[in-house]
Amino acid sequence: MSLSLLRSRAIQQLSKTPTHKTLNNLNSNSCRRFFSSNPPKEPPLSSASSTTYDDPFYSPPPPPPPPPPPKRNAFATALKFGFTAAFTGLVAATGYATYAYTVDEIDKKTKGFRASLNYSTKDDATTINKLRSAIVSAPAKAIDLYLDIRSKIEEHVREFSEPLSDKLLPDLPPQVQIYTLVVDLNETLVYSDWKRERGWRTFKRPGVDAFLEHLGQYYEIVVYSDSLQMYVDPIIERLDEKHSIAHRLSRAATLYKDGKHYRDLSKLNRDPRRVIYISGHALEQCLQPENCVQIKPWTTDDVTDTTLLDLIPFLEFLAKSGPPDVRKVLASYEGRDIAKEFIERSKEYHRKQQKPSRSWRR
Repeated sequence: MSLSLLRSRAIQQLSKTPTHKTLNNLNSNSCRRFFSSNPPKEPPLSSASSTTYDDPFYSPPPPPPPPPPPKRNAFATALKFGFTAAFTGLVAATGYATYAYTVDEIDKKTKGFRASLNYSTKDDATTINKLRSAIVSAPAKAIDLYLDIRSKIEEHVREFSEPLSDKLLPDLPPQVQIYTLVVDLNETLVYSDWKRERGWRTFKRPGVDAFLEHLGQYYEIVVYSDSLQMYVDPIIERLDEKHSIAHRLSRAATLYKDGKHYRDLSKLNRDPRRVIYISGHALEQCLQPENCVQIKPWTTDDVTDTTLLDLIPFLEFLAKSGPPDVRKVLASYEGRDIAKEFIERSKEYHRKQQKPSRSWRR
């Protein structure tokens, strides 16, 4: 029994020794790998895998074919193009009507058409009848909507394009009977230009001081300019030191139309038979050409200009003679230089007055 016990213990001792060494070896190897700075080398690629991608005769498989495009619905395409064409035609017709006709003209021309499309239904009508009524009356409602929108837009635009007031000048006293001489500012009384080295400068036209001072005794002088008030006021303050100019009007008093600022003499609150307008661009800027006196526009190139001085005799004679309608007098000078023609007529008148009267013998 003792021999068998000794044998079993010896076998156990022999079996424990190599197992312990094996575990120690594994632990030491794992620690070396964990704390080692050099990572373990990857195994090299096999020759078969390298030859597969490096082979010049190797071609990758073709990509999958793209999915087929979705089929278009012919009805939807036709409906889309039809809607686009109808919308384009509607926009073109609206633009032409806006350009060619006024609101009142469109209202008159489409009044019968809108009345014929006024299809109303009762409250207890069926859905189909209500839908039919909406479709039939849609063009008439669209025209009404267009007229309303355009009227509102033009009303707002008119606030900026129309003169500031229907009476640009205050009322004259009833006992005052005087002619109104309306004069433009730039290129008529003064000339303003800008240069890089000096900026803006304003130059007086030759004879402007004598023109204003002398005619201020016979006329109510009004400066009517299309420039801004901030430009007009400083120039008038320095130009009219003797206060010959009664009133000044700026851009806010003009009528803006087709990209230009027009002088509307009918808004002056003066009798048009007693109004004269003088400007270098009178016929281009005034809505009443029968009241205009066109003179040569002035720039600083002409330092010997005498246009304003030459007009003084004619305007003085006109104010003293007191014609009932100055427009008829101006019409007799149409197409001629008023200053020169007036001198010729004056000479002719004096020649007739100096002729001796014939004596008749009995």
